Amino acid sequence: MTMWNPWHGCHKCSEGCLYCYIHKGDGKRGINTSEIVKTKDFTKPVEKKKNGEYKVKSGIVYLGFSTDFLIEEADDWRSDCWQMIRQRQDCTFLFLTKRIDRFMDCIPDDWGNGYENVVVCCTVENQKNTDYRLNIFNELPIKHKCITAQPLIEPIRLENYLDGIELVVVGGESDRNARSLDYDWVLNIREQCIQKKVNFEFRQCGTHFIKDGKNYTIQTKDLTKQAKLANIDYRVKLPIFSKFDVDKSTKFL
Repeated sequence: MTMWNPWHGCHKCSEGCLYCYIHKGDGKRGINTSEIVKTKDFTKPVEKKKNGEYKVKSGIVYLGFSTDFLIEEADDWRSDCWQMIRQRQDCTFLFLTKRIDRFMDCIPDDWGNGYENVVVCCTVENQKNTDYRLNIFNELPIKHKCITAQPLIEPIRLENYLDGIELVVVGGESDRNARSLDYDWVLNIREQCIQKKVNFEFRQCGTHFIKDGKNYTIQTKDLTKQAKLANIDYRVKLPIFSKFDVDKSTKFL
């Protein structure tokens, strides 16, 4: 697994951005998140060692996790990224976006029905943005699609948008002032995925977590661990981006 952040910075664009980890981290370091800048890692996937081997090994590459890959300010740089992605066919590049409505303006001329080595995850947090973004997402020419409902801040219905989706990820919000995640919302989305035979993953609890009507406060370091202890992930097949680092404990149904 490799992280590739060709640029850094973002703008809050929806309700799910309220306690964004990028903004919080930058604030602690005195960095202006609203300034979108290229990073020293811009050419990371194609950089080579002295022996000619790529520094980045074959496998999954998480793209743009300190930004939104489709952000407007990066429009002049993105074509270079697509070129590097084409060059590294031995890697699978995965990015998340809240700006799925910009997708068709951001793809390369040879995109066609999508690149086999690109996974696009559309993020949603409430029903309003679920309906807006996923209506668009469903119609886009992308070979590998995922939905990330994190932070989930209210119950959502997304069963009408699950055709062609490889994985749905659900998680809560991380912040001392975070909006609560109700476990019933998580189980409901899981059931929707089971009915449509779509892979489901409970990625993390929220700092404020409701289960069986009781309110819990969970430390940040335990959010992922507690979600895994629930043991409710559902797999019907192996998503393309998991073939390199799938959890050996995962059971396929």
